[in-house]
Amino acid sequence: MTRDAHLPAARRRLRLIGGAFVVAFVALGLRLVDLALMSVDAASEAHGVAGAPQSARRADIVDRNGDLIATDYPKTSLFADPSEAIDREATARQLGRILGLDRARLLASLAEPRRFVWLKRHLSEAERLAVVRLGLPGVGFRTEWHRIYPQRELASHLVGYVGIENQGLAGIEYSFEDRLSGSGAAAGPLVLTIDLGVQEAVRSELAHAVERFRATGGTGLVLDARSGEILAMASLPDFDPNRYRQAPSKARFNRNTQGTYELGSLFKLFAVAMALDAGVVDIGGGYDASQPLAIGRHRIGDFHAKRRWLSVPEILAFSSNIGAAQMANELGAERQRAYFTRLGLLTRHPIRLPEVGDPQVPSPWRPINTVTAAYGHGIAVSPLQVVDAVAAAICAAPPQRAHLVRGSAPVAAAPPSVSAQTAAQLRWLMWLTVAEGTGKQAAVPGYLVGGKTGSADKAGRRGYREGGLLTSFVAAFPIDQPRYVVLVTLDEPKGDASTYNQAHGGWTAAPTVGRIIGRIGPLLGLAPAGPEVEPWFRERLLAGEAVNGRTGRMEPRLAAAPQASWAYPAGGERGCGCADCSIQG
Repeated sequence: MTRDAHLPAARRRLRLIGGAFVVAFVALGLRLVDLALMSVDAASEAHGVAGAPQSARRADIVDRNGDLIATDYPKTSLFADPSEAIDREATARQLGRILGLDRARLLASLAEPRRFVWLKRHLSEAERLAVVRLGLPGVGFRTEWHRIYPQRELASHLVGYVGIENQGLAGIEYSFEDRLSGSGAAAGPLVLTIDLGVQEAVRSELAHAVERFRATGGTGLVLDARSGEILAMASLPDFDPNRYRQAPSKARFNRNTQGTYELGSLFKLFAVAMALDAGVVDIGGGYDASQPLAIGRHRIGDFHAKRRWLSVPEILAFSSNIGAAQMANELGAERQRAYFTRLGLLTRHPIRLPEVGDPQVPSPWRPINTVTAAYGHGIAVSPLQVVDAVAAAICAAPPQRAHLVRGSAPVAAAPPSVSAQTAAQLRWLMWLTVAEGTGKQAAVPGYLVGGKTGSADKAGRRGYREGGLLTSFVAAFPIDQPRYVVLVTLDEPKGDASTYNQAHGGWTAAPTVGRIIGRIGPLLGLAPAGPEVEPWFRERLLAGEAVNGRTGRMEPRLAAAPQASWAYPAGGERGCGCADCSIQG
């Protein structure tokens, strides 16, 4: 037979083979479509009957200037449809090898009687490509939103963090969940009151103090006294919210809001304000502090006591327990508790964070509690409550309560906590404490700063612990027209050679506040004034006048004690550093 005779048969075979290839390719295409549809169905099931939550994009969180604090970006996660897995053993072995997962657990997941199971969330790009190259049946990818915090530790305690399903678990992420997720995210970024520049200054200076004084921790707060906006809130130790699971519980503890502490002599600010406002004593009056004060079986004394009559300015400047106790004793428990209530010190702070502690107050409130509360013992409050209370006492107006989110201020307290005259007198006394008394190391050139030191032994199981000291300093500036309140606390600091081994508030917390004010003043638009400002202010205050602004307009003249009654006595001690002593308080 000739070659031409075989050509028709060959062509028929080629057509048959070509048709078979076409059928095979069509079948393969249909199978790929089926797999794609299966992936869509599985993903849909993840949103519904399988119970896997949908990952919705959360709104960004930004500071008052629009700088980014928290945002979402897409990440790939791996799931499986166990019914489509052909060789489960091989699938589990290969995925376990490239993803670093336990083979037995993968195999158990692939044996689930469901159409959708998660295998690993938030794969890296290298992991995703490695899985793609395997080409495993029954395995697919899904894009999810993943929360990141570009500022890392800087604002960790206030912003909080989210869980694997992108749901808020702590801080603002938890409290404002509805606003940040779902339909609320369409409203745009959540704007905080904090300023990241101020926050960084506070955190870095606090970290420096904690390291230098070998403290176990500390807090730093900056509050706008007029608006109630918190410009900075730092708590150390802190953590990276991107890796919050790796942080110990003590690092996730917000000392500013969650912790409550006996703050010692800081409370003498409130004791003096109450006594002056209630008319128990005037600013020219005073008390006999020549002997310890007996209250029942208790005896209250002063460290490095002056053993003489002390004027009201001296009681605050020398941090006299005896003087503050006598003020409180005359004021009485009922009026004292009423003032504490108006200052917000007896109830939980309304700030919208889940991590807020309840103040610890005496129950029942006995006469001895009235006395000891005047110098900050037997009553424990949060640092946040203190800055709020100080702002209320020095501004003499219904203040906005402290808050962290624009437009979320709690209802302002009414009426004002103290009168305008009391507030002016308190500002004078705070300035005097920095200019001439225990808070000298908080002075900042160009700024009029007023404040008060505090040092308190920490309570233990059997009374107060020896050497367990909590030191603090609260300041307001500019004190002639108070705008900002700054508070620093240090937990169990240790003195060094430059502090003569003293660790109390005037040596540790006060200079830290001074450095913070020096850094944040220009950031807040408060340029340092010339060297003539403080002498101008001092001249009028020493004459017994309270300044209202820098225009020279005066408040009504105050009844001030004679200069000799509050001036340091000849040869008197300065800066001795002892707890609640004549100088360090």
